[in-house]
Amino acid sequence: MLLRTENTKNHLKSDIRITGSKSETNRLLLLQALFEGLIIENTSNSDDGMLMQKALKSEDEVIDISHAGTAMRFLTAYFAIQKDRKTILTGSKRMQERPIGILVDALRSLGADIEYQKNEGYPPLCIKGTTLLKNKVTLQANVSSQYISALMLIGAALPEGIVINLDGKITSVPYIKMTLELLHQLGITAHFEGQSIQIKPFKETSNIKTIVVESDWSSASYYYSLVAMMHTRSKSDAITQITISSYRKNSLQGDAVLAEIYKQLGVVSHFEDHKLHLQLDAAIQLPEILQLDLSNSPDIAQTIAVSCLGLGIGCELTGLHTLKIKETDRLEALYAEITKLGGTIKVTDTSLYLEKRTTPLKEDITIATYHDHRMAMAFAPLGLCVPIMIEDAGVVSKSYPDFWEDLKTLGFKQEIID
Repeated sequence: MLLRTENTKNHLKSDIRITGSKSETNRLLLLQALFEGLIIENTSNSDDGMLMQKALKSEDEVIDISHAGTAMRFLTAYFAIQKDRKTILTGSKRMQERPIGILVDALRSLGADIEYQKNEGYPPLCIKGTTLLKNKVTLQANVSSQYISALMLIGAALPEGIVINLDGKITSVPYIKMTLELLHQLGITAHFEGQSIQIKPFKETSNIKTIVVESDWSSASYYYSLVAMMHTRSKSDAITQITISSYRKNSLQGDAVLAEIYKQLGVVSHFEDHKLHLQLDAAIQLPEILQLDLSNSPDIAQTIAVSCLGLGIGCELTGLHTLKIKETDRLEALYAEITKLGGTIKVTDTSLYLEKRTTPLKEDITIATYHDHRMAMAFAPLGLCVPIMIEDAGVVSKSYPDFWEDLKTLGFKQEIID
């Protein structure tokens, strides 16, 4: 589906409800499958969340999780401890190009029986569930925190628990802390100090525990971008007031750093009764260049880069090494699409540099999304600046199925192009 979208109004005002974080949802779904008595509320309605639920309930031998990278990592660990069950875990063509060898090696060192079905180090996997009697493992910490979280989530179900020793700089620490806190909420003893994580075995209790999932901060990023881009409109009669829910100030999600980052771009965040109110400070002086280390929150890099492009300012974003193994190579994708729009950008394997824009954005440029939901949503706010075309617009269902409908409430016109 090719979608043309733009917003010519001089105001943004709406009250939008975003469903639960898919990162929290998928962690809690796995814990729910391992330990009885957990009730989850406000789960994510994303494709990834639905695929995770379906996979955990399925009794089929072949489990296909399509593009859901988090599910691939978490389910690899989960099925490795399902004694006497054989599972073929596979996914889309792109999923079969995304490495998983570090996690498989770690699980094998604990006693797991996992074989590659095609290419060494990549899905699909043949997993024969067994009891993992070893409890100490060492793995690289600088590739994907999801490998670490996968081991943490099954750790309390192992006879001796698990001790994870991390080698190298740890990537996306907030996501590891999110996993740790969710384990604590369930009553599991877990510690994270320095380069070591220890999870104690968990004996289930009969107490029913209800955990409410906070709404997704990654999805909130697009509204921060929209508010920031209102700097490009007439200041005299502009109205900018977006309320999104349900959020809390002391979030478990690393992407909550958005509030501090976008403060530099004039977006004011105010929390009240689990609602997050976003307003524009039109008087703020925008920076010439926005410099950020996004090692702990790489998923918001695309949104920030596009915000800066729309505002005409430069940015230098580092700590982006994990973006090359996402749904697409996000750094190369950003380079290609920003260049189409008239921006000047350079990328390396770990960073992105966008020059301050001195010429108008090109109109009605078709943005390729590369089967990546975040490419579609990150570029959509540019519709405040110029009409823009989004290719494969339906890809947003992976994390935020209601995205386009919610944009309509903000005055965005949308036209499907054959």
